[in-house]
Amino acid sequence: MTVASKLSLCLFSALALSATVSHAAGFQRLDLPMDQNGPALQGAVWTPCAEPSAEIKVGAVSIAGTRDCKIPDGRYPLIVMSHGSGGAYLSHHDTAAALADAGFVVAAISHVGDNARDRSRQGYLSIFSTRPREMRRLIDYMTGAWPEKSRVDAERIGFFGFSRGGYTGLVLAGAAPDFRAGLAVCQDQPALPMCRDIAAGKVPTQPYPRDTRIKAAVIADPLNAFPGDALKQVAIPIQLWASEKGGDGVSPASVDAVRQALGATPDYRVAAGAGHFAFLAPCAAGQAESQPAICGDEPGFDRSALHRDMNARVVEYFKAQLP
Repeated sequence: MTVASKLSLCLFSALALSATVSHAAGFQRLDLPMDQNGPALQGAVWTPCAEPSAEIKVGAVSIAGTRDCKIPDGRYPLIVMSHGSGGAYLSHHDTAAALADAGFVVAAISHVGDNARDRSRQGYLSIFSTRPREMRRLIDYMTGAWPEKSRVDAERIGFFGFSRGGYTGLVLAGAAPDFRAGLAVCQDQPALPMCRDIAAGKVPTQPYPRDTRIKAAVIADPLNAFPGDALKQVAIPIQLWASEKGGDGVSPASVDAVRQALGATPDYRVAAGAGHFAFLAPCAAGQAESQPAICGDEPGFDRSALHRDMNARVVEYFKAQLP
């Protein structure tokens, strides 16, 4: 497979991969209490489940799963998920369900101040340091305080992140961001508080420690804040996805720059015809009407087909990297 290979929407391979899994995902809400490390966090957990799947309504979103399903005996790899700016813990619910179907425990949270319901800190530089800390807290909780922690194999932890969630995953994998070089989004939105701070030289210099518990990551259209050799310290296996069209401060060139700068060559995939938001779960009818900016795709582009292929490949990758 060449590094610059285009995404082939191959339904046959997706079906072949899914033929060995249970086609059911347990779903339960997740509430992390406030502690000395930060405020309360809300999210959800998807788990392997032997019961039939049904439709679950969570606000305007419809997901497939079984509420509070009893987890079959065993210890399962853990995947933690980080959404993009203004997203939520449900942003990638179809990918989470596909992973749970395949034998993973998946946990996702809504990042405080940078989610669909609370955008109070969305344009501030502080988000870039609190996001990694919140994901560390999520791993701490899932392996230490979650009532079903005995079902989690703490030696097999993976990360899935999109956009600023992709940035978050790269930081946790060892990359050191440097905002002094600026961000592409500031070219279009210079009035954002973080862009004003960057222009004024008010850039935080606190360390961004890696989380060595994460053994592999899938990163989609990451926000690139890593100039020079900042990505050379990332040594874990990475599957890197790029949209062909880009958007929201992320361009195909900026993602390709991440590919070239990583310390280890990633499994690189370009989603042909996709815009940046195509990596979000396909939208329900109500969402498409109320959120056309993130639900709309280029004419002729099939988001559902992308996700059938992508989810199968994400499952395959994590199975190979977290055996």
